[in-house]
Amino acid sequence: MKASKVAYKPVGLVLGATSGALAGAVFKQVWKATGHDEDAPDATDRDRSWREVLIAAGLQGAIFAAVKAAVDRGGASAVHRLTGTWPG
Repeated sequence: MKASKVAYKPVGLVLGATSGALAGAVFKQVWKATGHDEDAPDATDRDRSWREVLIAAGLQGAIFAAVKAAVDRGGASAVHRLTGTWPG
């Protein structure tokens, strides 16, 4: 394994945790902006429809994937700028 990959592991872990928290915050804001006053439904929420549960889950997954990709790419780019080596 390349030394750059090993050195990037702790950075990647921190970025992963950060991106998860950021994605959660973004999702809450998007969910509220779509006209929902309450929290997004859980899959086992009896009072919510299948449609609402599946839309919330799909939206949350899409936001999480986009934020994670953006944060990971930004971290890799920053490491490349600092070290001259791409960490991937």
